[in-house]
Amino acid sequence: MKSTLALTRSFERPIRLLLVNQLTINIGFYMLMPYLAGHLSTTLALPTALVGLILGVRNLSQQGLFLVGGTLADRLGCKPLIVAGCALRTVAFALLGVADSLPVLLIASGLVGLAGALFNPAVRTYLAAEAGPRKVEAFAAFNAFYQLGILIGPLIGLLLDAMAFSVVCLTSAAMFAVLTVAQVRALPARAPSRPDGERRPGVLRDWHTVLTNRSFLLFSLAMTGSYVLGFQVYLGLPLEIRRVSSSELGVTGVFVVSAVLTVVLQARLTAWAQARWRPPQAIARGLALMGLSFVPVAVSTLWLKGPAPGPGPVAWAFTLAPALTTAALLSVATMIIYPFEMTTIAAFGGDHAVGTFYGLYSTLAGIGIATGNLLTGWTLDVGARVGLPALSWLALTVIGLVCATAVAALDRTAGLPQPAKAVTARTGAP
Repeated sequence: MKSTLALTRSFERPIRLLLVNQLTINIGFYMLMPYLAGHLSTTLALPTALVGLILGVRNLSQQGLFLVGGTLADRLGCKPLIVAGCALRTVAFALLGVADSLPVLLIASGLVGLAGALFNPAVRTYLAAEAGPRKVEAFAAFNAFYQLGILIGPLIGLLLDAMAFSVVCLTSAAMFAVLTVAQVRALPARAPSRPDGERRPGVLRDWHTVLTNRSFLLFSLAMTGSYVLGFQVYLGLPLEIRRVSSSELGVTGVFVVSAVLTVVLQARLTAWAQARWRPPQAIARGLALMGLSFVPVAVSTLWLKGPAPGPGPVAWAFTLAPALTTAALLSVATMIIYPFEMTTIAAFGGDHAVGTFYGLYSTLAGIGIATGNLLTGWTLDVGARVGLPALSWLALTVIGLVCATAVAALDRTAGLPQPAKAVTARTGAP
């Protein structure tokens, strides 16, 4: 089985450029965003409500405009959207580094979200088109580069933030400026696809098509659970680690475990799953594993009522073992799901509407994450209040199993499209 590096080398130049592009995007983004809230609340001394508003504008503009970004990628081509997104992030992050007034901060935050709405669907659409029958492998490599950026970015940001937050912002802006120029010069253009000999339907017709695709909407609803569960590395697991260890180092460990496992195992695990399961089967099994991932931390709440007694690294590691085990299992489950999930969405989009389908899918996932976070927080509070700290974790387990059952049911009723048969030989652009 190929390593991630060997898999990357097996692709043609456009796909390798897209992988490096996503790595750099995530480094630039995650070196800044984890420290933005602290800058707003501490350096600028903004009230918590305004901090929430500024961060919320970023999320709202990105999630709300994904469909627009995907549709534009289908109609204008992917490269212009990728370039525009990188250019907007350059401006936005530079503004965040110098802004000290609420209007400018809101504009900068909105531009950060708009940039993501433009290039995220476009990158995935471009990757799907270039990969042809090797979509599963391409998205496996994409996920490895994506996670590596999430690991490297905060470490660089931490070093630069020790000097000043403006240094973080301007460094990130400079990275996106270089990336913008690199995309203009090096990324081959792909003409937007059009039905042969036919006039392309209007935007509203495209949106009507995706919004009335019952199988796609049901699949998206089922997959929303995976995003709720995956987001617990940012919400539930850090809260649990702080509860049992009173340590931030353990929180860092969650991200390190997830990223390292993905970089090391993604290509091999995808090849293993691809040889044994059809895409819907891989997705359903991955969702089931996602749900079961929370069993270790659910069980641990029965005997870890607070910070572990006794000093020493052994006691500390023993205390963190359940949460880190959950993080590792979540990472493995995501590695199983992601390449097949992205390939299935591309199959829904066919030859001419892949970006539109990716865009709506991303919007629905964002809505699911927001709703899931509210419910997770509520169950954590209820569990603590009634003396059932495992309540939230058991609820997450049920969500994973229910979503797995839903995807398996869609597969049995022929509600999911069959992607083109995968190949492992070296192939060029379609």
